[in-house]
Amino acid sequence: MGDHFDEGYAEDGEVPVHPVLLDGFGIDVTTVTVAAFAEFAEATGFTTEAERQGSSAVFHLQLPEGRPWPAGATRIPTVPWWVGVPGADWRHPTGPGSEAGPDEPVVHVSWDDAVAYCAWAARRLPTEAEWEYAARGGLEGARYAWGNELTPGGEHRCNIFQGEFPQRNTVHDGYAATAPVGAFPPNGYGLYEMAGNVWEWCADWFLPRYYARSPRQNPQGPPFGTGRVMRGGSFLCHASYCNRYRVAARSSNTADSTSSNCGFRTVTL
Repeated sequence: MGDHFDEGYAEDGEVPVHPVLLDGFGIDVTTVTVAAFAEFAEATGFTTEAERQGSSAVFHLQLPEGRPWPAGATRIPTVPWWVGVPGADWRHPTGPGSEAGPDEPVVHVSWDDAVAYCAWAARRLPTEAEWEYAARGGLEGARYAWGNELTPGGEHRCNIFQGEFPQRNTVHDGYAATAPVGAFPPNGYGLYEMAGNVWEWCADWFLPRYYARSPRQNPQGPPFGTGRVMRGGSFLCHASYCNRYRVAARSSNTADSTSSNCGFRTVTL
């Protein structure tokens, strides 16, 4: 487990590379879809964090060009490519009037929302170690979920940002925002979009220095941290800004954060 190429951001704590032993587990073939999350919401009456707060973060290029943005939409000053959009949620990914397709990965869900879904589905979020094992697809020490080349034979294997981030996306991989699940080839374990498309929540707290002292057997993450672990990168990852579609890459966010590029998949209890 960890960064075999020393390519990660120092503040992410992708090293040292270390052996991990895991018990067997089952993991979703894809991230949880809009259709699956709708079944949960309809069965329980659950309202997500974004719905309760009344807004969520949307990448600026997802909003209409040359037309007015949704009422009340404002750029987030510290990261101006993100826009706080009133009414953006899992059903309406870019705000009022938009509609999420049933086979799209569910987004605008917080870590807390994901945990609530898991409780209903009798599932759980993967640990960070389980996620990385699954993402590697049987390849030891590879850079990506499919090998060491980003585009083997010129083929795009994941949905990430091409062009000049954050102003211009050439969309060479075919998707300007989220792709329907199963749009790209699976890894060696038959799992789709373990890189790119949407970030995936994991169960663990995030601490950059955790790897230096994590247990060898079934690590569960530290007892506290600066946020919850996210893995896999998203359609916004770009080599110049967020080189985190590598299989060892780590990131985090607060448990109540929501955005148009973060979802989750689940594992067996």
